Amino acid sequence: MAVEIKLLRKQDNKLVFLLKDTNAAYANTLRRMMLSEVPTLAVRKVTFVKNSSALFDEIIAHRLGLLPLMTDLESYNLMNKCTCKGAGCAKCQVTLTVNCEGPLTVYTSDLKSQDPAVKPVYGKIPIVKLLKGQELEFEAVATLGQGKEHAKFSPGLIYYKGYPKITIDKVKDPEAIIKSCPTQVYELKGKTLTVTDAEKCILCHACVDANEPKNGLTVEASEKDFIFYVESFGKLKPEEIVSRALDLLNEKVDELAVAIEKA
Repeated sequence: MAVEIKLLRKQDNKLVFLLKDTNAAYANTLRRMMLSEVPTLAVRKVTFVKNSSALFDEIIAHRLGLLPLMTDLESYNLMNKCTCKGAGCAKCQVTLTVNCEGPLTVYTSDLKSQDPAVKPVYGKIPIVKLLKGQELEFEAVATLGQGKEHAKFSPGLIYYKGYPKITIDKVKDPEAIIKSCPTQVYELKGKTLTVTDAEKCILCHACVDANEPKNGLTVEASEKDFIFYVESFGKLKPEEIVSRALDLLNEKVDELAVAIEKA
């Protein structure tokens, strides 16, 4: 299937692109590949040496597991695909440590990583507050994982919608249509109601309900063109998420072709 991808905009960790000339099955497959198959680093195991804080070991470990870590996909392997066969080595895991004594607040910036390239995306996330005399010392092991295994490995928030198709035929009260739209899709040019940017339409049909006559304005989602929104948690760049998902999808298609030939 030949599809066309057009970049609409990119800002910081957000990417919006248009996927053209395909269908909902392919669009949803790509979305699921990005969410569930693209690997990222996350804390998998925590060994506590000291913890006299107000939080139990399990609570701190849970907080650590949800911390977004910068991920280098070229330097690390999934444990089940590593040469160590899951035993744990420098190619499939990285260690982060903390050794703090209160009074202070332990932040993610206090994590000391074995690999300088692997560190928390955001340094000012609080882990726990230590009072005077309280101590926290632990060793956390981060590995690559996939969203289908646990949500903490998902690289970001990814969703899509069919490209909005808006048809204006008869409108008695253009001002009512403009006021009804929550994303300001419409504007008046003279006395004519026009669409400023169909991409902003969220397909809520508020304008359709507000219009008279009822069939004078229609809003539909395209079944072959889709707008994708990729909001990275910061572990990977959004364009890297899309690129890696497409590579993984092609690998799965090749594997299927080989399996069919052998059948």
